[in-house]
Amino acid sequence: MTDSSDDFPRTPVAVLGATGLVGQRMVAMLAEHPWFEVVELLASERSAGRPYGEATEWLLAGDAPTSVAGMDVRAVGSDVDSPLCFSALDSSVARDAEAQLAGAGKLVVSNASSWRMDPRVPLLVPEVNAPHLELLDAQTEWPGGILTNPNCSTIGLVLALEPLRRELGLERVRAVTLQAISGAGTPSLRTAGMLANVVPFIRGEEEKLEVETHKILGELAGSAEAGDLRIDFAEIDVGAQCNRVPVIDGHMLCVNVELEDEADLEELREAWTGFSGAPQELELPSAPAPVILVHEEEDAPQPLLHRDAGEGMAIHIGRIRQRSPREVQFTTLSHNTVRGAAGGSLLVAELALASGVLSGLTMR
Repeated sequence: MTDSSDDFPRTPVAVLGATGLVGQRMVAMLAEHPWFEVVELLASERSAGRPYGEATEWLLAGDAPTSVAGMDVRAVGSDVDSPLCFSALDSSVARDAEAQLAGAGKLVVSNASSWRMDPRVPLLVPEVNAPHLELLDAQTEWPGGILTNPNCSTIGLVLALEPLRRELGLERVRAVTLQAISGAGTPSLRTAGMLANVVPFIRGEEEKLEVETHKILGELAGSAEAGDLRIDFAEIDVGAQCNRVPVIDGHMLCVNVELEDEADLEELREAWTGFSGAPQELELPSAPAPVILVHEEEDAPQPLLHRDAGEGMAIHIGRIRQRSPREVQFTTLSHNTVRGAAGGSLLVAELALASGVLSGLTMR
């Protein structure tokens, strides 16, 4: 991870959906965060009114952080004082709850899918499309704002694609995912049948991966003044097949891409290993350095061995093979509940704070 500056006083934050698996990751990662301090925890009615340590079935290693274990959980929908809210809510309740907070002047960083494809809402992978933060200026209907991070598989895919797109251009992408059971939420971790099975279908996942990739790799266009600020989607042929596999954490993708320009293996490796973006330039606390780890071993990357590198924020690429000078196959791996969820949300919030977005919202 990069070193962070001490330029910012710790911002009070609320975590919504704090008792779920991704919410727990958020709470754990925020416990020692230099820029953010958890002061409010919200969850469902059944958890409300109880201390966090009692209301939560802690699923991560160790115990719930002592700084929040005694903090009372409040019901989602309660008034929130914190200017910054992290949402790990289920999509069934996220849309209304997050809009309510934005209407109250809060900046919401959401891991839910509810607002991702709204044309006014940035869908952010900070190393890839930090300029899309400007899309917040299109959210004129409320004094606050909503930022989203993508589907857990999409994040790993676009981080692998962007270096190739920048250096060599992309025409076609085909991806087959092998997705960990933690991506299906807490109940799936208790399903013994999943540990001896592969399910070749995840509802809505293939569509999300395809359309989110187009939005993230798209270009910011228009202006807020003219009222036509927007994202022009990338014109890349993207296709996906998604599978749930018996792995606890770590989403793997087997990817085939057709490039616009010819390249050899060395040029491909250099594009990946030399890749960085706004988080590294700004030295954000959660920014991995390097962003991408390229493996030479013939049997790497593997979830059990590699997913935690870079504190779970780096991605991995291996099994690089060329079918022609413009067609390459590779395997990529990312930690789905860290980089693909909680850690991705933290990085988005850090980018917003370092870019002056939070202070800008409070002055609207």
